[in-house]
Amino acid sequence: MKMPFVRLKRCAAIMIFVSALSLFFAGAVFCSSGGESGPKGWVATDTYRVMNFVVLAVGLFLLLRKPASGALADRINGIKEELRALESKKTDAEKKLAQYNEKLALLNKDAEKIIAEQIKQGNEAKNRIVEAAGSAALKLEEQARRNIEHEFKQARLKLQEEVVGKALIKAEEIIKSKITGKDQEQLVSEYLAKVVA
Repeated sequence: MKMPFVRLKRCAAIMIFVSALSLFFAGAVFCSSGGESGPKGWVATDTYRVMNFVVLAVGLFLLLRKPASGALADRINGIKEELRALESKKTDAEKKLAQYNEKLALLNKDAEKIIAEQIKQGNEAKNRIVEAAGSAALKLEEQARRNIEHEFKQARLKLQEEVVGKALIKAEEIIKSKITGKDQEQLVSEYLAKVVA
């Protein structure tokens, strides 16, 4: 790759040198023809100067034709190779882009599947929580009912005990006030008969 570049530099240097020479000779021809105080038409020396210039130009053309065409051909080949390399890089980049697009599409599909699965699991968990809460509420309600019934039974028993206790006290008072000595003897004898029997 360096070789065509060196040739191109040489060719450019030679072309610049040739251009400078041709400008120099053209200026010399122009000055020599316009600076004389003699006749102002075409002079024979002007013909020789033009012929010198044409010979010089043809000689330079023949001399520089092969190196210039070789340098240009090398440069053209270098550009062609760079274009081929760029084309292959472009096709590789397009393939990678297609692969990334496919991966992106798959990722989008996977994301949609994951979201759908999470929504499904969330709904199932919500249903389980609602069912568990409902059964827990039923259990709490049943437990509260049992506690209330138990409290009612306890209150009823306590009330019965109080009523029975007061009734016994009242009955004892009534018996004490109405019992006579004869009744007491009869109760004692009945009690002794039961114990002996």
